[in-house]
Amino acid sequence: MHNTGTEYLSTERKPHVLDELASLLPPLSEEQRSSLEADLLSNGCYSPIVVNEDLAVVDGHNRFEICEAHNIPFRMLVFSFQDMLEAKQWMVNTQRGRRNLQPWELGKIALKMQSEIEAHARANQSAAGGSKTAEALRLNSDKAPQEKIDTRQVLADSVGLSRDTMSRVMKIDQEAPEPVKEALNHRELSLNQGYNITKQVQKLPEEEREQAAAEAVEQVRSKKTIQQKDAERERKAKIAKAFSTAFEKACAIEVTEENVGFWVECSRMTPSEMEDMVSEARELSEAFSRIADIIEQDILPRDWRDERGAEEDPH
Repeated sequence: MHNTGTEYLSTERKPHVLDELASLLPPLSEEQRSSLEADLLSNGCYSPIVVNEDLAVVDGHNRFEICEAHNIPFRMLVFSFQDMLEAKQWMVNTQRGRRNLQPWELGKIALKMQSEIEAHARANQSAAGGSKTAEALRLNSDKAPQEKIDTRQVLADSVGLSRDTMSRVMKIDQEAPEPVKEALNHRELSLNQGYNITKQVQKLPEEEREQAAAEAVEQVRSKKTIQQKDAERERKAKIAKAFSTAFEKACAIEVTEENVGFWVECSRMTPSEMEDMVSEARELSEAFSRIADIIEQDILPRDWRDERGAEEDPH
């Protein structure tokens, strides 16, 4: 693979989409797609779309689709790939970090490329066998010496997974009930959770597995919801504690010229440090003033504010 250096504008050439490339990666979530669309509408398509030498889109399918829908101009960079498999693997390597692809998603991508990956591995194996192997293949391919391909390993290597992780993906793909696969597709389960549920339900009669899997998935969802609520409560408590501590410390200070002088003297502040402290003190003053405004204008009940206002108005 290499960048040919050729570049086109969408006004000059029009790329096309190959389904085997467009469907290789998991689709964007609605939130991701909406965010991308908003960015393109606001800022234009500042990242070029990568195409192969036949002008088939390799990187940027979603951007291309949105740009076409809204007549947004874009640039294309032409990359040269040895074959379709190299283009697919480049796509995976490029998007793995950008999209934070999970092990289940990467494993499914590898399974989509399985026949191509195995064929490529066998070709490499034959080439590594030297002229003797090549001659044997030419004379009688049925009797040519062939070492067994470690399918799990070559698939794992193709998308950057361990062999054990790829094995789990393959077991889930072959044996897991649909509720497990759907939950993994929506990132509601980790790969290990999906694998463990699949193993557990395998012990049950076949007619009971799907229901048992659905119940297990629901338990994981419920536990996750509880954990999220606990985390949110903990976050709120930390914020509340920080505010309380700030007020307690501020209220403990008796602000007089003499006391401020003691502080400056004992702290041995330099003139530069005093200037910094003046800026920080004013920022703190603004922060506390903002707190007062929010409580008074947005949090206090309106009827209480109206009642207090009436008491303070002598007329």
